[in-house]
Amino acid sequence: MRNAWKILLPLMLLALIAGCAQKAEEGAPKAAGAEAPEAIRIGLVAPLTGPASTTGNDMLEAAELAVEEINAQGGVYVKEYGKKIPLKLYKGDTETSTQGGVKAVTKLITEDKVHVLVGGFSSSITYADQVVAAEHKMPFIITGASSPVITRRTDIDTSTFFHHCPTTEDYSEATMLFVDQVIRPAINAKFGFSEDRPLRLAMVYQEGKYGEGVLEGVKKAIEKHGLKITIVAEEKFKRGESDFRTILTAVKAAKPDVVYPATFLNEQVPLVTQGRRDVGLNTIYLAVEATDDPDYYRDVGEWGDYSIQESRFSPYTTPPTPVGERAQRFKENFYKKYGDYPSMMGASTYEGIYIAAKAIEMAGSLDKAKIVEALNQLEMEEIVEPMKGGKISFKNQYHESKFELYMQQLRYDPNIGEPRPVIVWPDNLKEADFELPPWYEPGPP
Repeated sequence: MRNAWKILLPLMLLALIAGCAQKAEEGAPKAAGAEAPEAIRIGLVAPLTGPASTTGNDMLEAAELAVEEINAQGGVYVKEYGKKIPLKLYKGDTETSTQGGVKAVTKLITEDKVHVLVGGFSSSITYADQVVAAEHKMPFIITGASSPVITRRTDIDTSTFFHHCPTTEDYSEATMLFVDQVIRPAINAKFGFSEDRPLRLAMVYQEGKYGEGVLEGVKKAIEKHGLKITIVAEEKFKRGESDFRTILTAVKAAKPDVVYPATFLNEQVPLVTQGRRDVGLNTIYLAVEATDDPDYYRDVGEWGDYSIQESRFSPYTTPPTPVGERAQRFKENFYKKYGDYPSMMGASTYEGIYIAAKAIEMAGSLDKAKIVEALNQLEMEEIVEPMKGGKISFKNQYHESKFELYMQQLRYDPNIGEPRPVIVWPDNLKEADFELPPWYEPGPP
């Protein structure tokens, strides 16, 4: 027995020492020789040139502000290195084209060696460039490509993509509910139409994944909720179009009550201006959220009066939600740095940088697979945009975060020469009642 203990005791001690060493190693910084990088490399994917550059540069400025704020706190703590590491932003200009998007993402991944991608604007462009990201299993927080196909496609592995913007289905549904609940009754009441009269809707949409997604979302919402809305026109245009008069003349002939353009900011301005000024299509123009940008208000001027805009963040109004104070502080900090207010697209990209930082902190690593797993598990407080349940999370089937959406009506202010938004729906956020314009012309009874 004494001899047995002589043999067992050293073995037990060795096992104890090994166990302690393993626990120490699990909680320790990365092994000597593996130096921490000088910076965590974040790749911004945005249209910095080309037709959508107004939106892209707002995304860039918002991303820069987020990086500056995080670095002012010392950066992001990465457990495997046992220290905080600052962020560094790398720009990927998609040039507002599919070819430019592929080139930008390829460079960010293969040359700049980024750890995470943030951004993406235009569903068609992102649909093309995300193929490169999928091949490299790159975590990509998509803040500006709204077609649900981005995270629901089956021809590539979408497990590393995280959709931080409402889908075309989300905001088309909200818009159609507003149209049916508010605009349709207002028209029928003012013009003595039957309460059951269906609203006449004209769709004008950008060709490609985005515009087609809005059109499909509208049709799904009408069917899903049994809405009294009839689509009387479907007109398609090429991305970057600037002359809509021929299309709008055809739309006018269809005698709609409302026109819903699925456009970028640079397209919505001439469409609304030409519709009212040149074609005499005196109707209610709807707008998607990407137009909630100071440049849109400046450029559309008086022609945007009484138009409707779906949003979740506005430079000029702050809904009474729990994030209202933080949203206002973000606007003030942005204005202080850039001399202008941020757009809705800027807000979501600003949040995208913070989401990336949180995921890296949770992962405790710069390993792509570990960052992806952290994003899968992420559940963080809403930042500057109101979220469903007050949380940012990608735990649903398609990695789609869910926002609280609202509808604004633009009212022209002659003192500044620009319209300003007021929230008109839903009731819990409403600042004013929806109004039909005095010059409004409906379709037939």
